[in-house]
Amino acid sequence: MAEFDTGLPSIRQVQELIKDQKNVEVKLITNDLIVGKIRWQDPQSICLIDQSDQSILIWRQSLVFIKPQS
Repeated sequence: MAEFDTGLPSIRQVQELIKDQKNVEVKLITNDLIVGKIRWQDPQSICLIDQSDQSILIWRQSLVFIKPQS
């Protein structure tokens, strides 16, 4: 299992989104776009809480981008 390197800029940026509880848009390789707040992350996945308060587990390899909503 890969070590979770919190020194990486991408990990720090996602941690900042979690801390600030900002709404984000997450685009998947299936072209789906999910909006919600990131609850947590680990080396393999992130957990997003959608607008219906549903928890969604997203594997990192299925991500295209994570973008804060303006």
